[in-house]
Amino acid sequence: MPLERLALARDLSICRLLNGMWQVSGGHGRIDRAKALESMHAHAADGFTTWDLADHYGPAEDLVGAYRRRYSSQPGALSNLQFFTKWVPRPGPMTGPIVADAVATSQRRMESDTLDLLQFHWWDYADRRYLDALAHLADMRDAGAIRHLGLTNFDTERLVDILERGVAIVSNQIQFSLIDRRPEVRMAPWCREHGVHLLVYGAVCGGLLSDKYLGQPEPRGSALDTVSLQKYKRMVDAWGGWALFQELLIVLKSIAARHGVSIATVSVRWVLDRPGVAGVILGRRLGLTDHRAENAGLFAVALDAEDLSRIDQVASKSHDLFRSIGDCGDEYR
Repeated sequence: MPLERLALARDLSICRLLNGMWQVSGGHGRIDRAKALESMHAHAADGFTTWDLADHYGPAEDLVGAYRRRYSSQPGALSNLQFFTKWVPRPGPMTGPIVADAVATSQRRMESDTLDLLQFHWWDYADRRYLDALAHLADMRDAGAIRHLGLTNFDTERLVDILERGVAIVSNQIQFSLIDRRPEVRMAPWCREHGVHLLVYGAVCGGLLSDKYLGQPEPRGSALDTVSLQKYKRMVDAWGGWALFQELLIVLKSIAARHGVSIATVSVRWVLDRPGVAGVILGRRLGLTDHRAENAGLFAVALDAEDLSRIDQVASKSHDLFRSIGDCGDEYR
């Protein structure tokens, strides 16, 4: 079955499973550059054409530049790829030259005159100079340095304000999973109404939502051997704890067995089907692991009303993360 695609904008079609490059930044095993480039090429050849990275993801932008150099001579090798980066500045003055320099740095590293999508993140809402940055980024988009402008981990209140100020945004990247349903409260309904797409991460909770952890004792200390596992284990604790998480895994395993797939596949399919979600970002440990075949299989899965009801029965026992953490992105502020 072909991989699902979606028009993020009129001139920007994406694979609905995006290759996440956070894992090359450290804390997920040593990435070999040559093997990483070969893995990127294999993913692209199988239709996983859309990549999510950032200026602070270690060598991620440089890998994109190296990829372009290596495969530019192969006919069609670069024609259908989408590379989405992020700019994550420290709060401070956001003058035109500062913004232009940041964009130019990403362009140089990625060897591209135009960035497909620049996703902007800001740490401190009290410092409203993020509005200055977005105004300059919008000007650079209009000048052709950026094709489209997106956000990363902005809450609904700030997103509404930004659009009301006339800054066109095509997407907001946020956390969304069977564990973290906060986007359903405010973010997703508003975005659907106003044409902003959601690009989401955390759908498998760093690997915790998988067969590997079914029936296993609660992982602690050195058992949480990646940054992702540490991050999402904290989310599981806030959601309801390990015992309830095991109850969820048991239900997901039963659903997965009925469809002939894995727990992770069911978890991603659930998120991909949420209203407003354009794509799910799956972390790629390039050259170390490869889940292409399993990921492609999820496009043949259709969860039915009974599946969703069984999942909701477990979720109804969990804590309200919107109440305890706040809106999307509030965990970072």
